[in-house]
This record gives sequence, structure tokens and C-alpha cells, in this order.
Amino acid sequence: MKRKFGDRANWRRVTQRQFKSKYVDSESFKGYVTSYTIHALKDPLWKTYGGHTFRVADKGYVWLQYYPKGAHYVVTAMFDEQGSIVEWYIDVCKTQGVTDQGVPWFDDLYLDIVVLKNGEVFLLDEDELDEALAKGLITVRDYDMATETANQILQAIREQKFPYFAMSLEHYRSGYVQTDSKPPGGKHGKV
Repeated sequence: MKRKFGDRANWRRVTQRQFKSKYVDSESFKGYVTSYTIHALKDPLWKTYGGHTFRVADKGYVWLQYYPKGAHYVVTAMFDEQGSIVEWYIDVCKTQGVTDQGVPWFDDLYLDIVVLKNGEVFLLDEDELDEALAKGLITVRDYDMATETANQILQAIREQKFPYFAMSLEHYRSGYVQTDSKPPGGKHGKV
């Protein structure tokens, strides 16, 4: 299992970035929302899903990331330099937390869901989850939680009840993540 950090400080592809993090406690969302803006990079990042190949990271791209409190997933909305959505990437995770510096993180549980702007949905890395269980890298409980979480997300998407699509579009348009803020009491740690 790999720990991933919202500021992507070790991502060598990107040479200039801006990272902002905001704790939100509202009726529609509770947790961290981050913004990762790419100002310069060595090479664009291209991905292919279902026969579609497109850039997910390039100069001027902005990634909004949602760390819902108590959830076993993290949602990344990727916007191009024109402000158009490229894709939503949903990482299934075992747990989430925040560093002492206020940077959200999550422990990746292999399964991912990609939703393209045309509505196509892809469940990825089931083989990696199976392999992690076979090698003893995760427990049966972790495996079951990852599978159940992915199924719940896919069902919410099918029923058009997954709130992060509309939320991220609105947040991007309104420049939602403008300043850093800490949760009530300034406490950090597992969410």
C-alpha cells in the first residue's frame, strides 16, 4: 500500500506548482479540498481509457482534490488550461490523514475509478488489488472494503447521486480553494 500526498512534492515531472489546502465543514461536504496547479513540467502526462487518449497533466492544468472525512476514497477533478474538465479520478483508500504541515494524504488501496467528461466510467486495477491480497500486502478485510467502496461509488454514479461532479465544476468556476485553513481547533491527523 502506498501513501500519497496532496501536494505531490515528490512528483519530478512537475517543476513548478502551486498547492493550496482548505478544510471545509458545510452541509454538502466535510473534509479537505485541495488545489494543485501546474505551472511548469518536463513532459505532459497522457492516459488512455477505452480507446481515448488525452492529457491529464500539462502546463496550466488544475487538479481539485476532495478528501471527504471518514470516507474510503479521494476524488480528483482534473481541469485543462482552458478550464474544461478532463476527467475525475477516484482513488479507493484504506485511510486518510493530514500531515503536521496541513497536507492531506491517503493510503491507496489499488482500486481506481475514472469518469471521463463524456460520462464513460472505468474501474481500474482490480488485478493489482487481487495481487496485493495474494502477496499478503493487504488483509481480506482491506480487500472487501476496497471492493465494497468501489461498488458503492459505481452505484452512486449510475444513479447520478455522486455529488463530486457538479461540486468540482462549481468549485473550479468560483475559485473555491483560495486560502489555506485548518480544521476547528487546528488539529491534524487521521480524518
